[in-house]
Amino acid sequence: MVRITYSPIKDLVIHEMIELSKEDLMRERVTPAGTMPLYWCDGILFTFSSLPMTDEIVKDYVNGKTHWVEVHFARMDNFVPVLSLSEEEYKTAMNIRVIDTGVSSLHKEFIKWLKDNIVKK
Repeated sequence: MVRITYSPIKDLVIHEMIELSKEDLMRERVTPAGTMPLYWCDGILFTFSSLPMTDEIVKDYVNGKTHWVEVHFARMDNFVPVLSLSEEEYKTAMNIRVIDTGVSSLHKEFIKWLKDNIVKK
């Protein structure tokens, strides 16, 4: 019999937080190869970058601790599955997928903390 264990993240360490306009957040997801998706949860559009998986970071992760190097976010009250960014330099509208992560307990807790501690009222 296989034993299955669920071990969710218990500790999230954020090293840098930057609030941007929605348009600037969208612009940073445009790459030469196309666009990368954004996340949305409870009225906040965001993205994050993680640290490389060194031995120390893997040890933290296995022990329930994860690190986000930078979180960039913008307010967006309602979920929209695709956002369009039209700028002259792109010569066309760039579509950016948005993933609703409202089912993620980590993302929900993070957004609650963000609204209580960072987001200006």
